[in-house]
Amino acid sequence: MTEQEKMLSGALYSAGAPELTAARQRAKELCRRFNQTSIQDPEEGEKLLRELLGQVGEQVSIQPALWVDYGFNIQMGSHVEINHNCVILDCAKVTFGDHVFIGPNCGFYTAGHPLDAATRNAGLEFARPIAVGDNVWFGGSVTVLPGVTIGSGSVIGAGSVVSRDIPPNVVAVGNPCRVVRPILQEP
Repeated sequence: MTEQEKMLSGALYSAGAPELTAARQRAKELCRRFNQTSIQDPEEGEKLLRELLGQVGEQVSIQPALWVDYGFNIQMGSHVEINHNCVILDCAKVTFGDHVFIGPNCGFYTAGHPLDAATRNAGLEFARPIAVGDNVWFGGSVTVLPGVTIGSGSVIGAGSVVSRDIPPNVVAVGNPCRVVRPILQEP
Protein backbone atom coordinates (compact mmCIF):
# COMPACT_ATOMS: atom_id res chain seq x y z
CA MET A 1 0.00 0.00 0.00
CA THR A 2 1.43 3.43 -0.93
CA GLU A 3 1.60 6.25 1.59
CA GLN A 4 -1.15 8.05 -0.36
CA GLU A 5 -3.36 4.96 -0.15
CA LYS A 6 -2.67 4.75 3.59
CA MET A 7 -3.50 8.46 3.96
CA LEU A 8 -6.82 8.11 2.13
CA SER A 9 -7.75 4.96 4.07
CA GLY A 10 -7.33 6.64 7.46
CA ALA A 11 -4.28 4.56 8.42
CA LEU A 12 -1.07 6.02 9.80
CA TYR A 13 1.11 7.29 6.95
CA SER A 14 4.33 9.20 6.37
CA ALA A 15 3.59 12.70 5.05
CA GLY A 16 7.26 12.96 4.05
CA ALA A 17 6.93 10.26 1.40
CA PRO A 18 8.19 11.52 -1.97
CA GLU A 19 4.85 11.15 -3.78
CA LEU A 20 3.03 13.12 -1.09
CA THR A 21 5.72 15.78 -0.93
CA ALA A 22 5.49 16.25 -4.70
CA ALA A 23 1.68 16.46 -4.57
CA ARG A 24 1.83 19.12 -1.83
CA GLN A 25 4.41 21.11 -3.80
CA ARG A 26 2.14 21.03 -6.88
CA ALA A 27 -0.82 22.20 -4.79
CA LYS A 28 1.18 25.02 -3.16
CA GLU A 29 2.31 26.26 -6.58
CA LEU A 30 -1.27 26.23 -7.89
CA CYS A 31 -2.43 28.07 -4.74
CA ARG A 32 0.31 30.66 -5.19
CA ARG A 33 -0.72 31.23 -8.80
CA PHE A 34 -4.42 31.38 -7.87
CA ASN A 35 -3.77 33.86 -5.05
CA GLN A 36 -1.77 36.15 -7.36
CA THR A 37 -4.09 35.85 -10.37
CA SER A 38 -7.73 35.43 -9.33
CA ILE A 39 -8.54 39.09 -8.61
CA GLN A 40 -7.00 40.55 -11.79
CA ASP A 41 -8.03 37.67 -14.06
CA PRO A 42 -11.11 35.81 -12.74
CA GLU A 43 -11.23 33.45 -15.75
CA GLU A 44 -7.65 32.32 -15.15
CA GLY A 45 -8.42 32.04 -11.42
CA GLU A 46 -11.34 29.71 -12.14
CA LYS A 47 -9.16 27.63 -14.47
CA LEU A 48 -6.53 27.27 -11.73
CA LEU A 49 -9.20 26.28 -9.18
CA ARG A 50 -10.48 23.56 -11.50
CA GLU A 51 -6.91 22.29 -11.94
CA LEU A 52 -6.26 22.39 -8.19
CA LEU A 53 -9.45 20.97 -6.69
CA GLY A 54 -10.98 17.54 -7.18
CA GLN A 55 -14.43 18.93 -8.01
CA VAL A 56 -15.75 22.48 -8.38
CA GLY A 57 -19.41 23.33 -8.98
CA GLU A 58 -20.80 26.43 -10.65
CA GLN A 59 -20.46 29.96 -9.29
CA VAL A 60 -17.71 29.31 -6.76
CA SER A 61 -16.06 32.46 -5.40
CA ILE A 62 -12.86 32.20 -3.37
CA GLN A 63 -11.00 35.26 -2.16
CA PRO A 64 -7.23 35.05 -1.75
CA ALA A 65 -5.42 33.68 0.05
CA LEU A 66 -6.43 30.05 -0.25
CA TRP A 67 -4.03 27.33 0.87
CA VAL A 68 -4.56 23.57 0.60
CA ASP A 69 -2.37 20.51 1.16
CA TYR A 70 -3.29 18.50 -1.94
CA GLY A 71 -6.42 19.93 -3.52
CA PHE A 72 -7.49 16.70 -5.20
CA ASN A 73 -9.35 15.62 -2.05
CA ILE A 74 -11.61 18.71 -2.06
CA GLN A 75 -15.09 18.58 -3.57
CA MET A 76 -17.09 21.81 -3.76
CA GLY A 77 -20.70 22.13 -4.75
CA SER A 78 -22.20 25.15 -6.50
CA HIS A 79 -22.66 28.65 -5.10
CA VAL A 80 -19.82 28.33 -2.59
CA GLU A 81 -18.41 31.60 -1.21
CA ILE A 82 -15.09 31.54 0.65
CA ASN A 83 -13.75 34.74 2.17
CA HIS A 84 -10.06 35.62 2.66
CA ASN A 85 -7.43 33.37 4.26
CA CYS A 86 -8.96 29.92 4.09
CA VAL A 87 -6.78 26.87 4.84
CA ILE A 88 -7.94 23.37 3.90
CA LEU A 89 -5.64 20.53 4.96
CA ASP A 90 -7.16 17.89 2.71
CA CYS A 91 -5.20 14.77 3.62
CA ALA A 92 -8.63 13.11 3.62
CA LYS A 93 -11.69 14.08 1.61
CA VAL A 94 -13.24 17.48 2.34
CA THR A 95 -16.72 17.90 0.85
CA PHE A 96 -18.69 21.15 0.71
CA GLY A 97 -22.33 21.08 -0.42
CA ASP A 98 -24.16 23.78 -2.36
CA HIS A 99 -24.70 27.31 -1.04
CA VAL A 100 -21.94 27.17 1.57
CA PHE A 101 -20.65 30.48 2.94
CA ILE A 102 -17.29 30.54 4.70
CA GLY A 103 -16.13 33.65 6.58
CA PRO A 104 -12.55 34.93 6.67
CA ASN A 105 -9.72 33.07 8.40
CA CYS A 106 -11.43 29.68 8.52
CA GLY A 107 -9.59 26.35 8.61
CA PHE A 108 -10.66 22.82 7.74
CA TYR A 109 -8.11 20.31 9.05
CA THR A 110 -8.36 16.60 8.22
CA ALA A 111 -4.82 15.86 9.42
CA GLY A 112 -4.21 14.52 12.91
CA HIS A 113 -1.18 13.37 14.84
CA PRO A 114 -0.80 10.44 17.24
CA LEU A 115 -0.85 11.21 20.95
CA ASP A 116 2.09 8.85 21.47
CA ALA A 117 5.25 10.98 21.16
CA ALA A 118 7.41 8.20 19.69
CA THR A 119 4.92 7.53 16.87
CA ARG A 120 4.40 11.24 16.27
CA ASN A 121 8.17 11.89 16.25
CA ALA A 122 8.59 9.11 13.67
CA GLY A 123 6.72 11.41 11.25
CA LEU A 124 3.50 9.43 11.15
CA GLU A 125 0.07 11.06 11.01
CA PHE A 126 -3.50 10.14 10.11
CA ALA A 127 -6.42 11.85 8.39
CA ARG A 128 -10.20 11.83 8.82
CA PRO A 129 -12.68 13.30 6.31
CA ILE A 130 -14.74 16.46 6.79
CA ALA A 131 -18.23 16.75 5.26
CA VAL A 132 -20.27 19.96 5.07
CA GLY A 133 -23.89 19.81 3.90
CA ASP A 134 -25.84 22.33 1.81
CA ASN A 135 -26.74 25.84 2.99
CA VAL A 136 -24.15 26.00 5.79
CA TRP A 137 -22.72 29.32 6.97
CA PHE A 138 -19.42 29.59 8.86
CA GLY A 139 -18.63 32.82 10.69
CA GLY A 140 -15.08 34.16 10.66
CA SER A 141 -12.19 32.28 12.23
CA VAL A 142 -13.96 28.92 12.53
CA THR A 143 -11.78 25.82 12.85
CA VAL A 144 -13.17 22.42 11.81
CA LEU A 145 -11.19 19.41 13.07
CA PRO A 146 -10.68 15.93 11.56
CA GLY A 147 -13.65 13.62 11.13
CA VAL A 148 -16.42 16.22 11.55
CA THR A 149 -19.71 16.26 9.63
CA ILE A 150 -21.80 19.44 9.63
CA GLY A 151 -25.45 19.00 8.71
CA SER A 152 -27.25 21.00 6.04
CA GLY A 153 -28.77 24.32 7.01
CA SER A 154 -26.59 24.87 10.07
CA VAL A 155 -24.80 28.05 11.12
CA ILE A 156 -21.44 27.88 12.90
CA GLY A 157 -20.67 31.00 14.96
CA ALA A 158 -17.49 33.02 14.56
CA GLY A 159 -14.47 31.74 16.43
CA SER A 160 -15.89 28.26 16.98
CA VAL A 161 -13.73 25.13 17.16
CA VAL A 162 -15.79 22.27 15.74
CA SER A 163 -14.49 19.00 17.17
CA ARG A 164 -17.60 16.82 16.79
CA ASP A 165 -20.52 16.41 14.40
CA ILE A 166 -23.15 19.14 14.17
CA PRO A 167 -26.71 18.12 13.21
CA PRO A 168 -28.72 19.83 10.46
CA ASN A 169 -30.56 23.14 10.94
CA VAL A 170 -28.98 24.38 14.15
CA VAL A 171 -26.92 27.30 15.38
CA ALA A 172 -23.72 26.06 17.02
CA VAL A 173 -21.02 28.17 18.67
CA GLY A 174 -18.05 28.06 20.99
CA ASN A 175 -14.92 26.15 21.87
CA PRO A 176 -15.74 23.35 21.81
CA CYS A 177 -18.57 24.12 19.40
CA ARG A 178 -21.98 23.21 20.84
CA VAL A 179 -25.53 23.45 19.54
CA VAL A 180 -27.30 26.43 21.13
CA ARG A 181 -30.64 26.32 19.31
CA PRO A 182 -32.51 24.95 16.32
CA ILE A 183 -33.08 27.10 13.25
CA LEU A 184 -36.83 27.44 12.89
CA GLN A 185 -38.57 28.00 9.58
CA GLU A 186 -39.37 31.73 9.25
CA PRO A 187 -43.02 32.56 8.39
